[in-house]
Amino acid sequence: MNRALVAACASLVLVLQAGGSPAARGLEVYWCDVEGGAATLIVTPAGESILVDTGWAGERDAQRIVHAARDLAGIEAIDHLITTHWHTDHIGGVADLAKRLPIRRFYDHGPAPPPATDVPAPLMEAYQRTSAGKSVVLRAGDEIRLRQAAGAPRVALRVVASGGTVVGEPAAAAQIRTCSFGEAHAAKPQDDSDNARSVSFVLSFGDWSLFDAGDLTWNVEHKLACPKNLPGPVTVYQVTHHGMDSSSNPVLVRALAPRVAVMNNGARKAGSPEAVRTVKGVPGLQALFALHRNIATGADVNAAPELTANDAEPCAGNLVKLAVAPDSKSFTVAIPAKGTTRSFSTR
Repeated sequence: MNRALVAACASLVLVLQAGGSPAARGLEVYWCDVEGGAATLIVTPAGESILVDTGWAGERDAQRIVHAARDLAGIEAIDHLITTHWHTDHIGGVADLAKRLPIRRFYDHGPAPPPATDVPAPLMEAYQRTSAGKSVVLRAGDEIRLRQAAGAPRVALRVVASGGTVVGEPAAAAQIRTCSFGEAHAAKPQDDSDNARSVSFVLSFGDWSLFDAGDLTWNVEHKLACPKNLPGPVTVYQVTHHGMDSSSNPVLVRALAPRVAVMNNGARKAGSPEAVRTVKGVPGLQALFALHRNIATGADVNAAPELTANDAEPCAGNLVKLAVAPDSKSFTVAIPAKGTTRSFSTR
């Protein structure tokens, strides 16, 4: 083979390498810091985006979500917006966000039953205007149809609780269910707030999974775990209700058996000692990450400093990022602002 032919073949190999198939993409999750509210951005291997809640009203939270979406995840629209329930720290930012980023589909648990004194009418009106009244009501057992990436493990989002009911029970089912499963935990008083109606779901990507229940409270959490573990064991647990002690029922948290937990608390909101102890006490838990250090409690009931995105109350709004490998068998959780990265196997 002459030199000219060898050179031509080498050039062809370089061209093919440069223009070959793009690298496979995994799944990403960004916990945006909205300082005691909720805004969890998910990007699937197919490049589809799911935002769960929009934080508080105003520019701050909308800009932090846009930063995660555009600057970090490289997306220009929200394909699916799930509003878990009608409280200010979860629904407040929807109108401000929609001015900055297109939102294509809206999902929620439907109207709160009257008198709904904890549901802010102005924010509900803003949501109705923003969604043009075309939101989809999610019920326990529903799935949101998601695009699939060729050759990648399947991505699925399954609703396990909504409107106060869980999979397999009628809409009028009682909130408090008599059930014995392992260690007993007494029911709390009936919760008639919208927290108890939170949309709760399991997002799965191959062998990896995430449980997010918004601000679901103790009694409905119990129904998810007893007599049957409806969510099943998961890989990652978004600590429910920002770590309030009215949630994180030990019966459910232990049934979830997560490897990693991420808590979207604020410096002075939630991250309660009781909830943190419950999460830290899960057998097999390898790490608890938090958006904030609870400045009112001690080190033993906080996430470790290197796993805490924001240490002081006045903060830069540092986020937590999770990235699942394209084969779903492993994942990393990082706090980019601190240079912290931890790696985990899925199961």
